[in-house]
Amino acid sequence: MSGPHVEASCHCGAVRFTLDAAPEVVTDCNCSICRRYGVLWAYYSPTQVHFDPAPPETDTYGWGRRGILFHRCKTCGCMTHWSSVDPKRDRMGVNARMLEPQVLAAARVRLLDGASAD
Repeated sequence: MSGPHVEASCHCGAVRFTLDAAPEVVTDCNCSICRRYGVLWAYYSPTQVHFDPAPPETDTYGWGRRGILFHRCKTCGCMTHWSSVDPKRDRMGVNARMLEPQVLAAARVRLLDGASAD
């Protein structure tokens, strides 16, 4: 990750967040849930993601044994991020599609065959 802070938001702006740095790599996962959501994940420590307001007003969906909660805006429905149910886990994913197009365009896309792990 590099560069200055970058801002992101859902479509309606109800869920807004600032990242400590722009992602250098985003992950395009083809698992059963990520392909349906149409997301590109950028991974951060939770301390590098700053929500305004905090915590954001989101609905969550917990996916089985993965131990993560997917968050979407209660108003517009955009999938904004995932968080771990384990507070000791120092990793979360933000949907890089919430970033401005020029920020996302600068990132390299890594393909992940998550479908083989479903």
